[in-house]
Amino acid sequence: MAERRKFSRVVYRTPATIRQNDKSWETKVLDLSLKGALLATPAGWESGNADDYDLSFRLNDSDIELDMDLKLIQESDEYLRFQIDHIDIDSASHLKRLVELNVGNDDLLHREIAQLTDLKDTV
Repeated sequence: MAERRKFSRVVYRTPATIRQNDKSWETKVLDLSLKGALLATPAGWESGNADDYDLSFRLNDSDIELDMDLKLIQESDEYLRFQIDHIDIDSASHLKRLVELNVGNDDLLHREIAQLTDLKDTV
């Protein structure tokens, strides 16, 4: 099977909160990319819908909080796959740095950032 993933994923485990409207769930980030996030399905999870979700989490050993709007792409009993729909500039900068530190390949990172820019131009 051909690899469809265009963005490097980095394993990053940290507690997080998902919110949608008046609902909130405590979960755990399992991995991140410049385009999405894989989360553990939280206890009490209600099957997803098309509305945006808000994800927030702190970087380990830091007061830095990342916040992003997500679209649910896939869900199972164990995992939730999300695509980043919107992210503020500060959170995007921290996410870029996190991926940069964990990918270890500047050329690959710059290529992925260029792909993000190309995706935004087509929307």
